Amino acid sequence: MNLTSLHQQYASGHKPSQVVSAIYDRIEAEPLRPVWISIVPREVALERARTLERRRAARALPLYGVPFAVKDNFDVEGMATTAGCPRFSYSPVTTATTVARLQEAGAILIGKTNMDQFATGLVGVRSPYGACSSIFDERYISGGSSSGSAVAVARDLVAFSLGTDTAGSGRVPAAFNNLIGLKPTRGILSASGVVPACRTLDCVSIFAHSCGDAHTTWSVARGFDPADPYSREPGTSEDAVPWSGSTFHFGVPPKEQLEFFGDEEAARLYGAAVERLKELGGQTVEIDFSIFRAAAELLYAGPWVAERAAALGGFLDTNADDIHPVVRGIISGASRYTAVDCFKAEYKLRELCRAAEEEWKRMDVLFLPTAPTIYTIEAVALDPVKLNSNLGYYTNFVNLMDLAAVAVPAGLDRNGLPFGVSLIGPAFTEEALLGLADRFHRTSSHEPELAAQTAMEQDACPAGCVEIAVVGAHLSGQPLNKQLTERGARLRRATRTSANYRLYALEGTVPPKPGLVRDDENPGPGIELEIWAMPEDKFGGFVKGVPPPLTIGTVELKNGGLVKCFLCESAALQGARDITRHAGWRGYLAQAKAHSPFGK
Repeated sequence: MNLTSLHQQYASGHKPSQVVSAIYDRIEAEPLRPVWISIVPREVALERARTLERRRAARALPLYGVPFAVKDNFDVEGMATTAGCPRFSYSPVTTATTVARLQEAGAILIGKTNMDQFATGLVGVRSPYGACSSIFDERYISGGSSSGSAVAVARDLVAFSLGTDTAGSGRVPAAFNNLIGLKPTRGILSASGVVPACRTLDCVSIFAHSCGDAHTTWSVARGFDPADPYSREPGTSEDAVPWSGSTFHFGVPPKEQLEFFGDEEAARLYGAAVERLKELGGQTVEIDFSIFRAAAELLYAGPWVAERAAALGGFLDTNADDIHPVVRGIISGASRYTAVDCFKAEYKLRELCRAAEEEWKRMDVLFLPTAPTIYTIEAVALDPVKLNSNLGYYTNFVNLMDLAAVAVPAGLDRNGLPFGVSLIGPAFTEEALLGLADRFHRTSSHEPELAAQTAMEQDACPAGCVEIAVVGAHLSGQPLNKQLTERGARLRRATRTSANYRLYALEGTVPPKPGLVRDDENPGPGIELEIWAMPEDKFGGFVKGVPPPLTIGTVELKNGGLVKCFLCESAALQGARDITRHAGWRGYLAQAKAHSPFGK
């Protein structure tokens, strides 16, 4: 079940109430648990669907008639919130902001899903409502803490679902159920009305079958929420991704820093995934992953565990026996940390983030296994803490270091179990990560349902950037090209102007430069140019340095598109040589070199 197939069904006359009714038939034919903790009453969901059907304008809503689920740490008016603990249960009077936004966009809530209690775990078995398992083999864990949310999507009970992610809870279950798991930047999706685990680190996550569906859901749900003190939107160029849609550098750990805990199949699949990403235009860069691992170890071996105790208030003290023993053991460890420990850990984290900045200068995205291996439910029961810790080897640092991530399927091992990888980037880069993940997913998946869905758009100007066309000394390999690269600009593509432009070799410029002018009487071939994407906050400084007689204006491309470009004041053309016939600065320079007695 996905957005494309649902939209096609509705366009052909199928009704949302029919889809909802079929879902409830399936749910009622199997046990309520362990996927669900509570279900919206059938008639309530059907009335929601019929209301949408009666509103003609509702058909234009982006999530019209789309069934979805939420983890049971989200508040929904009229439904109990348990956070996986029956004694903790309460009845909220309002619906969580993110859930409400999805409903306003036409989505239909089906129910609230099972989870590792108080969102503490990556395994999906720490729940009094039962243990979810991977849909590929019931002996294996589903991953947690957003276990039920992942399984509900994987079993096509809903089209998408919401989870939360503090240490990997929105990514590990995606990997173990062959789904897309979007862990956005902290605060870009409101957490108002969500029971916190670690409030300073938590974020709302999205499970879907495709990156396109995850992107649509994210686009609808995002937006500043004054009710959430951690809500935020990107400032100018904070979301800049000039590498999107072009060649890119992706970081990988050196072999000695990779860990698969003896899972040779996972190691093989990761190696194959690296090769596929290279085929998409990526260039590998070995980075020092130990910096990221050191940050990861702070999450559970440091004072952030005390934040989990703070989230529960006095509930731990008065209801200890009602808490899952493993969860209770973890959260109870908060008592050994002091305020001094918290500050020391924060100082250490700042040091690690500064060290990581040097690694980010060499890469655009970090490419890692989502989880190093997958365990059976039986194995986790025998060693619940250590195996859970192993699963967070590649995920625990992401929120601590304020990064965004997308988990994407990367194939099945020889035992038929799923393996996933994650694309990780700086805060506010989730849209670009989804675009790259979509391209990767399509190379690694043979699912007909995915092939039938429209690929995510890659041609638009990258977020947070301005496209600038260059025709002369700023071209690749020319003397002023560094003025682009030192500002973080990235080459997007080479093309030509429309026919109505002329190019002149200007007199007295150092280094030599051409001047581009529009001439509607010119039937020429168009002038060669390169289009670069530059972060918006760097564009003003770049334009400030443009010397006369050059200016920055708008040029028409051969395909009719418009882009900012170097142009020339007409007064400077007196005495300049018309070099239009060479169709570009490089062509002119090559001709001049060929006719030079010195060959240069």
